[in-house]
Amino acid sequence: MKSYKIAIIPGDGSGPEMLREGVKVLEAAAEKFSFHLDFTEFDYGGNHYLQKGEVLPDGAVEELMKYQAIFLGAIGHPEVKPGILEKGILLTLRFELDQYINLRPVKLYPGIETPLRGKGPNEIDFVVVRENTEGLYTGSGGFLRKGTPHEVAIQESINTRMGVERCLRYAFEYCRERNRGKKLTLCGKTNVLTYAFDLWERAFQEIGEEYPDIEKDYAHVDAISMWMIKNPEQFDVIVTDNMFGDIITDLGAMIQGGMGIAAGGNINPEGTSMFEPIGGSAPKYAGTNTINPLAAICAGGMMLDHLGEKEAATAVEQAVMSTCSRNIRGLSAGRMGYSTEEVGDLVVGHLRAMQL
Repeated sequence: MKSYKIAIIPGDGSGPEMLREGVKVLEAAAEKFSFHLDFTEFDYGGNHYLQKGEVLPDGAVEELMKYQAIFLGAIGHPEVKPGILEKGILLTLRFELDQYINLRPVKLYPGIETPLRGKGPNEIDFVVVRENTEGLYTGSGGFLRKGTPHEVAIQESINTRMGVERCLRYAFEYCRERNRGKKLTLCGKTNVLTYAFDLWERAFQEIGEEYPDIEKDYAHVDAISMWMIKNPEQFDVIVTDNMFGDIITDLGAMIQGGMGIAAGGNINPEGTSMFEPIGGSAPKYAGTNTINPLAAICAGGMMLDHLGEKEAATAVEQAVMSTCSRNIRGLSAGRMGYSTEEVGDLVVGHLRAMQL
């Protein structure tokens, strides 16, 4: 029987409750499809920081490298200044574990409402591939005369040929394997960001010659944002840099029904990857058993797909779709018609009822 070592980071606020249901579904999938998941929990997050005065202990990254994947709940504590945990945990793990791809499916499930009039599951089904370790997020820059009327703040976007190329190659390969529209759209701003996106566009065209079966398309980020609302069906896979990817994926979450269903993966194809629900820690719902766990469950399904357990991953997604179409009334906390725990049980029930 195959076995996978998975690190669990429940995190803050409602994160532990969401992750608990995700683990419940993962264990049911492992039992049904005859593999084993070996979970180890790590208490990194706001409480750890407040108690120990450190975001991550010495050797944490090296320890997490021993695992095939990380399953993350949420990061964000009301008693910790914004940015400390996000930079100290999320960005540190993405950079140190070289998780250079952020993978964000944008898929509307039957039974879920979208704010887009006249659009349904057939029109909203695309994926954003976001470069995850370069761009504006490298922290390159600084201040001059800080705190004075003549203050200067500089933030630089770092784009390397290596970083751009490996992101683009991943996107082309993913588009080919997805085998839906076989169309890859580069999202940029070549008319203004004439250095960074000159590199992106040249690399896109050069690498694209190796993929004659993939249709290649380009659009400015503002046009992408417009067309995601007006005609989302024109997209199959979108590839872009770190900042633009961060922005358009939240837009994508809204058109697929909201943060309650949006999941993502921070991917290192050759190392340890991390999977998480896109929404925050929602501390006001912590301990109430009302938070929606479906995004965490979907993130778990993405993790199974990444590990190679593709049948199990498909089954988890189908079980979520059945829960959305047959059971829950909405995605918002307290408006599902079921508790957090009950939603997890519903997904497990649909999963176990499937015929292999």
